Amino acid sequence: MVQVLWTDLGTLGYRKAWQMQQDLMAGLIAGKPAESPATGYLLLVEHPHVYTLGRNGNRSNMLASAAQLQAGQAELVEVDRGGDITYHGPGQLVVYPVVRLSDLGVGIREYVHRLEEVVVRTAADCGVSCGRMEKAAGVWVDANTRKARKVCAIGIRCSHAVAMHGFALNVSADLTRFNAINPCGFTDRGVTSLEKETGQKIDIEEVKRLVRRHFSDVFGVTLVKLMGITQLGVSPATCT
Repeated sequence: MVQVLWTDLGTLGYRKAWQMQQDLMAGLIAGKPAESPATGYLLLVEHPHVYTLGRNGNRSNMLASAAQLQAGQAELVEVDRGGDITYHGPGQLVVYPVVRLSDLGVGIREYVHRLEEVVVRTAADCGVSCGRMEKAAGVWVDANTRKARKVCAIGIRCSHAVAMHGFALNVSADLTRFNAINPCGFTDRGVTSLEKETGQKIDIEEVKRLVRRHFSDVFGVTLVKLMGITQLGVSPATCT
């Protein structure tokens, strides 16, 4: 069975995690790690407050001024993933698979579908029924209704059959932070979190465990834990 190495990065700045993914992607494209059966990596992380704008995004969907962002201790980062604008911050679990799609036996469309399935199953285990919405990537509560609200955003980049970026699942995130943007470019759809939907405190560590289990099941891979960031083989400056 294909092995995917995973690690929990704790809280890490967005730019450092982005550089880490790029380093890992470059290694996989170059054929590394050739000495192991691993086909990729799974990074779990929370970010300090940040807004990210995808390569096809519309900057007008950022509603806050630079001064307002600074006052909120946040920044706007233009990135190389698909999708429009979204928010990352404490209480949101961000999951970055850096994987060879060819080794997983999937194309881009099926890969995104399976990432959504990982989230759907995870949310269900937390007591939240979710689904997909037509012509809108991500995972939604009350999908395809007027009350549709997004609980998880998805955006990826793929090069030479290697994917990076991933999904951001709102566990207990401060949803007021989304007021600064048109989330994912939508002006008529809301956002939500697992805690808001259940009205109960949800342990993000338990959500991490569920995500790992369902990622393994949905993609048919074995997850192998890395004992430390340095084992990733990326530039030391990226890890600190």
